[in-house]
Order: sequence, then C-alpha cells, then structure tokens
Amino acid sequence: MTADAAPLLAHPALVPLAQDLNQDKVTPGLLGFVIFAVIAVALWALMKNMGKQMKKIDFEEKPADKSRPPAAKAAEERRPSPAAKAADPKS
Repeated sequence: MTADAAPLLAHPALVPLAQDLNQDKVTPGLLGFVIFAVIAVALWALMKNMGKQMKKIDFEEKPADKSRPPAAKAAEERRPSPAAKAADPKS
C-alpha cells in the first residue's frame, strides 16, 4: 500500500459503508446446515455399506503355474478328462 492510498482508506464517507456490509452479512443459516448434515449422513451411510460389501468379497488368487504357457493350459482345460470320456457312452 502506498502513502497516497492511506488517506482514501480512512475517509469518513467509507466508514458507514463498511458498517452496512457487516450488518447485512450473508450466512448459510439453518438451511445450509441442514443440507450439509444430510450430505454428511448420506456419506457415512454409503461408507458403512461399502465396508459391508468389501467384507463379503472372498478373493484368493491362485498361484500361476510357470511350467506351461497359458495357451497350453487353456487347451487342456477345454479337453475332457479321461474319466469323463469313459463315463460318456457317446464316445
């Protein structure tokens, strides 16, 4: 701030304007609080539900068999086992 601007800030005509702004302060009020509280409760409920859903997940990754390539594994899974061939009368 410069020394030239200091007399303008202390001008008596500006003091009532500053008082008016403080008296007519806009606040969120009760409606703003209620909306914020509803959003907070909804977030809490969603987080609690997500925790329950995550506990239901039962995931165990099978170790990869590195002795055969994935294409060979897939082909073997499509072939019926010898026991299934013996039980099937159509073969």
